[in-house]
Amino acid sequence: MRLLSNWTDPWLSHLPAGLLFASVVLRSALTYGGTPALLPILGVLAAWVVLFAVQGAIARQWAPSFHVYLALQSGLIFFLLTRPDLPIFDFFAILFCLLSIQALPRLRLSLAAAWLGTFAVLTMVPLVNEYGPAEGTGFTLIYTAANVILGFYAQATHRARHARAQDRELALQLEEANRRLGETSSHLEQLASARERHRLARELHDSVTQTVFSMKLATQSALLMLDREPDRVDTQLEHLTHLAQSALSQMQQLISELRPESIPAAGLAEALRQHVADRLLPDGLTVSIQVDGDSSLLSREENDLFAIAREGLNNIVKHARASHAVIRLHLTEPPAMEVIDDGRGFEAASDTPYAGVGLAGMRERASEIGWDLELDSAPGSGTRLRVVKRVKEERLP
Repeated sequence: MRLLSNWTDPWLSHLPAGLLFASVVLRSALTYGGTPALLPILGVLAAWVVLFAVQGAIARQWAPSFHVYLALQSGLIFFLLTRPDLPIFDFFAILFCLLSIQALPRLRLSLAAAWLGTFAVLTMVPLVNEYGPAEGTGFTLIYTAANVILGFYAQATHRARHARAQDRELALQLEEANRRLGETSSHLEQLASARERHRLARELHDSVTQTVFSMKLATQSALLMLDREPDRVDTQLEHLTHLAQSALSQMQQLISELRPESIPAAGLAEALRQHVADRLLPDGLTVSIQVDGDSSLLSREENDLFAIAREGLNNIVKHARASHAVIRLHLTEPPAMEVIDDGRGFEAASDTPYAGVGLAGMRERASEIGWDLELDSAPGSGTRLRVVKRVKEERLP
């Protein structure tokens, strides 16, 4: 279908032009056949059609040439209409229709109207002189109407071709943009995977690896006590059991973080309560969940807020040395979530202990769902992590 369209588009304007020019040549041959005027007229027509055919190539090399061409071709037609040695025939005015096919797609509306008005004057004078006011004016109106119809027909065809070319260009640009977007998405996925691997490696090193190393030391100590202090072996084995239980809990925690977040039907608040209940918390730390408001959140928002709260709680357990923490859900407008502890705090400018992958990951999650993350802390004053949904600014009418 596209090949057929590309082949037929030029002929939509070329075919009418060819038929009109052929009619002028045929009528010239029939009218002036056997007279000395035939060859000069055919010569002028040949020169006219050659200029008509090569005008496009010339205009591509020199843009102003079109206006010169238009004046020259109009002059040749006017010459054929006004030769004093020959009777005037109206069919030469048909050549103006061919010029209209070329002129109207290229001229501004004001210039096109001026050119059509000039044509009407140039043709009316000789035609009225030859055929009288009534018939000459009628011929003039007919040819002017033909000029307008064919000219705007050519203009519409030209614009349609231009629009299709733009559509093809936009389609190619869109295809390229989609390809680049796919590459960017792939790179982001790889970066996210690398960050997650780095985070897991750090978690394993900071928690499970240290605990397993302590288990190794406890085992070696128990073996030594078998010979030297057998009555203390039971205590060491109890310590080893406690370490093993701690390592198991830490591994279970890491495994749970690898699972995709899925908030139960009861909602985010219930998911957070369940997470706090299942998590192994250090002695002396209590965590509470507070909710105000009843606005609903999108499923994607609940999933990412759960991950942010979980990471914030991880940091409290590892670094804050807090006795109490609270996760507050503000289901009002705008919705927000806070993770607050009464721990040792830190210099907020450094983001420690949130610095690195943990904070970057939380910021990315918040940004992806259209929320902003704020971190507020000071040494000895605890830490407050707050995420709040961005408010869309309403434009004034």
